[in-house]
Amino acid sequence: MNNRFNSLFANRKPIIAMAHVPPLPGTPLYDEQAGMQGLLASLRADLDILLDADIDAIMFCNEGDRPYTFEAGYDGVAAMTRVVSEMAPRDRLFGVDFLWDANAALAIAAATGASFIREVATGVYESDMGLWNTDAARLLRERRRLDADNVAVFMNIAPEFASQIGSRTVGEIAHSVAVSSLADALLVSGPMAGSEPDLEALRQAKQAAADEAPVLVNTGTKSSNVAAYLEVADGVIVGSDLKKDGYTWNPVDPQRVKNFLKAAGR
Repeated sequence: MNNRFNSLFANRKPIIAMAHVPPLPGTPLYDEQAGMQGLLASLRADLDILLDADIDAIMFCNEGDRPYTFEAGYDGVAAMTRVVSEMAPRDRLFGVDFLWDANAALAIAAATGASFIREVATGVYESDMGLWNTDAARLLRERRRLDADNVAVFMNIAPEFASQIGSRTVGEIAHSVAVSSLADALLVSGPMAGSEPDLEALRQAKQAAADEAPVLVNTGTKSSNVAAYLEVADGVIVGSDLKKDGYTWNPVDPQRVKNFLKAAGR
């Protein structure tokens, strides 16, 4: 299995918790009255709960920047770099996701010492944001140029808010992305943030990827399904289920965190 993933999560199926960053400056929902200090304080409250739990890694994501863009601006990259630099945990791994600019996520990761990024790096899609094309070759060459080979790239092969253009099965895509696009991990998602992926699709991806790359559940992991997912997947990413009432935009709920980890056997 992939060396970068193994070096990060040796002999463990990781639970990666999302740190959903409130809207950044310049985006439609940014709270200019609270400002960056208010944004950081809100995120710190979530992180204090997550870092007190048996979670393997944190992933910072500009979840609040709706509607998302394919090309990050200087302001977004600068603000996200500040957020990650100030909020990054010192006692465990952390990663970065910038919706939906893979090269921006990589640049932020390289600047902040993140261990991995999560992005859509392969395929063409129709999406809420319009026609979505990707370029894994550019991304991985940029990783080499930045001397950031230690940053693992988790590639989402079934992204939210989008449908692939083409007729290949999840299994065919998983094998191709693992072998040809050199993914450090494959991610299988539901149709939206917080939505469960199909368990059969997860099995197909896992079987097709074989020993080429690990396969993780990217969205929709809940206390009610995490045990079943972990029987198949090599790890899970969780966000919405840890929030009050299981709603993506609410604060993290410590009791829901405990419930999730208990269901995951932690």
